[in-house]
Amino acid sequence: MRAVVVTSGLFSHVVTSSGESPRARQRCGFAGAVDGARSRVHLPPGGETQSRGLWSHRCRWDELLVPVSVAAGRGGLDLRPGWTRRWTATWRTAGDEVSCMVRDLAEAPVAGGNPLRWFSWRRAQRHRPGLQFLVSTGRHHGAESLEEARLLLALDFAAGLVDVVSQPMSLRFDTVTARRGHIPDFLAVTRTGVWLIDVRPRALIEPEDLEAFAAAAEVALACGWHYTVAAEWVEHVSAAVDVFSSQRRHLSDLLALRPTLLAAARERAAFVELADAAPFPPLARAQLLHLLWHRQLGVDLGEPFGDRSVVVHPAGGE
Repeated sequence: MRAVVVTSGLFSHVVTSSGESPRARQRCGFAGAVDGARSRVHLPPGGETQSRGLWSHRCRWDELLVPVSVAAGRGGLDLRPGWTRRWTATWRTAGDEVSCMVRDLAEAPVAGGNPLRWFSWRRAQRHRPGLQFLVSTGRHHGAESLEEARLLLALDFAAGLVDVVSQPMSLRFDTVTARRGHIPDFLAVTRTGVWLIDVRPRALIEPEDLEAFAAAAEVALACGWHYTVAAEWVEHVSAAVDVFSSQRRHLSDLLALRPTLLAAARERAAFVELADAAPFPPLARAQLLHLLWHRQLGVDLGEPFGDRSVVVHPAGGE
């Protein structure tokens, strides 16, 4: 498999290895090269290609997750009439903590708040906190673990993200035996709604976690929000999104490769064939990854991403 990393050394070598104009090469041979390459790679018919699979250009972000049911934790909750007046939520804004009843939470400015819980780094800790830059917000956001960082990346990629708050609030809820607290991991505001999200690998979910998750799900339902637990990703998804993200930031296109790559992808081709048929293949790879991240092109995330992955155009073959 060919590397997808583009280095300054490769750029210098490719640009200086030929005196031919890049635009001239695109005009004269790019389309023909893709047609010739396509004959060497088996591609299914257009309808078959688009109708099956988890296509990156049109999937919802929650479709990237393996669903987790929290129903088993609901039985221990005290959901007698009036529970939305008894349960409370606390969030931080402008350095102060503010609380309200759950029944009033939907009207509260929680999304504009600050993380309720801070994290730090120390030797020998079992998780790896850090900051994840999101293109959607143009800011770094805190993540307490690698799993949370992956979640932020998926939101940035496919959620239509507007803003996200880490550790947005502290919930106080009643069970049939005691009063408990829980801090969800993220509150994400997207173009299609608000998501309250917990992150916990499936193997680490205990019964008391399910109870807390069920409580968070009830709060989200009362507010008209969505709720999910990010416990497991569909196979191959996390690796593919991570590769796409390497070119998620602004990327100049001085050689005008992007329009020709988009045009060639309308006829479907393997990733390697699109790249190799371009005037400067290493640079074309970077542009293809950039287009995949921004969902101007798509691949099947249900399959391992690599050189043989079929790249499609959203307007082609559907």
